[in-house]
Amino acid sequence: MKERKFQFSYKILKDIGELNENDAALLQQARKVTKKAYAPYSRFNVACAAKLENGRTVIGTNQENASYPVGICAERALLATVGTQYTDEPIETLAITYHALDGESNHPISPCGMCRQALTEYERRTGKPIRLILSGMEGDIYIVNSAKDLLPLAFSNEDLGKDD
Repeated sequence: MKERKFQFSYKILKDIGELNENDAALLQQARKVTKKAYAPYSRFNVACAAKLENGRTVIGTNQENASYPVGICAERALLATVGTQYTDEPIETLAITYHALDGESNHPISPCGMCRQALTEYERRTGKPIRLILSGMEGDIYIVNSAKDLLPLAFSNEDLGKDD
């Protein structure tokens, strides 16, 4: 029997003041965009802002629906926009944040499982890692070097017998 261990490193910053100027601006933009989320049921507004390799910035927010499965997370809304408007353009950095309207927003959150899968797929599609900045509206910030770090043993095109 073999045993393997998965682990990864990430940075923890105390607040936005520890980020470089570009990362701080991207996170501030994501925090501002939480107001555009449509989350009347959960009252948990999630937003993200991505810096693309071509220099453009794209935003996304969660969009809920009374029929819960119909909603879409901020990360997947953003990926759909990037994939449509800037096909195969690598995402250099993605800042993800939230505003819990009925609670605290003072610690980082991580993408859900579906979003981790979608982010990992986008990394494979472009051949470039997506650096993640995870945060609330204040407090600690996590920096993760690649979305694949959040989803070991991800399902991929190789599992379907596809090489491309």
